[in-house]
Amino acid sequence: MAASEAVPYAKTGGLADVVTALAMELSKFGHHVTLLLPGYRGQATQNTRRVVMRFSALVAGKKADVTVEEEFVPVMDASHPLRVFLVRHDPYFDRPGLYQEDHQDYPDNLERFLLFCRAVLHVLRILTEVQGEEVDVLHLHDWQTALCSVYLKALPDEYNGLQKIKTLLTVHNLGYQGIFPAEEFVKTGLPPSLFSPSDLEFFGSINCLKGGIIHSDAVSTVSPTYAKEIITAEYGCGLEGVLSGRIDGVRGITNGIDTTVWSPEHDSHLPARYTAANLAGKQVCKRALQEEFGLPNLDVPVLGVIGRLTFQKGFDLLIEIIPELMSLELQIVFLGTGDYNLEQRLREAQAEYSGKIGLYIGFDEGLAHRVEAGADMLIMPSRYEPCGLSQLYSLRYGTVPIVRRTGGLADTVVSFRPSTVKSKSATGFHFIDASSDALLSTIILALYVYEEHGMWNSMIKSGMSADLSWERSAMQYTKLYRAISKETRDRPSEC
Repeated sequence: MAASEAVPYAKTGGLADVVTALAMELSKFGHHVTLLLPGYRGQATQNTRRVVMRFSALVAGKKADVTVEEEFVPVMDASHPLRVFLVRHDPYFDRPGLYQEDHQDYPDNLERFLLFCRAVLHVLRILTEVQGEEVDVLHLHDWQTALCSVYLKALPDEYNGLQKIKTLLTVHNLGYQGIFPAEEFVKTGLPPSLFSPSDLEFFGSINCLKGGIIHSDAVSTVSPTYAKEIITAEYGCGLEGVLSGRIDGVRGITNGIDTTVWSPEHDSHLPARYTAANLAGKQVCKRALQEEFGLPNLDVPVLGVIGRLTFQKGFDLLIEIIPELMSLELQIVFLGTGDYNLEQRLREAQAEYSGKIGLYIGFDEGLAHRVEAGADMLIMPSRYEPCGLSQLYSLRYGTVPIVRRTGGLADTVVSFRPSTVKSKSATGFHFIDASSDALLSTIILALYVYEEHGMWNSMIKSGMSADLSWERSAMQYTKLYRAISKETRDRPSEC
């Protein structure tokens, strides 16, 4: 498995949580999993790591010296640990940020991740040819690793011996494609014929993700609804034709969460613990959250907002209706960072309504846990959401999500409506239109239901009892791995 980030080594968003949790769950299933990551700053060699490989990889016509460090991470209930390889080349990866600095992308990002892709394949060649290991599947994540599958298919002589390895590319967010100027194509070392509309060329630029989609043996994304959405013009970000052109389609496998880390019964970040059977601790968490954000200790609904303050996340829709919300009996707490203008608008709103709005610009892991536990509702008004994790955490913590019906939000939150109320399966609220009016109407509905204590507690318990673990998702990935490697396994041996 190759990715540009994974906890605890490097993280900018949910990708890091997903990669590590999936790798560890697959290890529990008995798979031998090796995770390859760039060796970023802050990952200085520890006593638990050892250098296992040194080699040179070609990038931009130059040879770059690479050192690979190995570490084994224990996995509970697994017969063998997760193996992690950190691919180190300090001129590219020993930097303050993973992809950017001062909100500006590094100008040599293409070179950086070309090297990483080349190094991943070099490591596979050493594992198979020198150490005699069998590698069945190379699971790639997002554009930073997508060119691995291109190199495997386009340079068979250079990567001779790796052709039996099948590739799966998981698209975590189609909005990030790895697009670079056409003049940089020469740096890839790929045949010039691949810079064409039928391959890596994309409106006159290089598109790394497009190349991975075309050349990988299978493509997946992180929820069934998002898999359907991205083959449409509205959500396809220009790649809908390429995605819909795949004969085998795009598989949608919903993310899970680490239920040992996100557990209201055992969470050390919380001032009190609780369960679905005994919610008393949740009220303690609510009072503590009000105090932490400097809000009055009032018996009113507390709405929580966690995430990147961006247009995609739809937080501008929420900011537009703050005056209307402030006329209601409620409080809102915000935790996030992102677009400067959105940050400023929140600062202004917090100053105007200091007794009803709590604000933390930035990110704090412990505070995220406390918001999930202490809020009564979580708002996620995303314009699109491949899967989403915050709503899964909120379900686990008995915090009712209010979400736009898109992507993974539609798949993981059972909307409040007569049939789901009757069956006691409702876990949250959906709104359809990406508009502030639709969001406001849904929040008002949720506030009304909140006053119906029996109905509200039923929603809380339905959410807390949902299966949000990685086990089911890992089983689906296992089936997919077996499906794409079946052709190789079933092929008769040559005499």
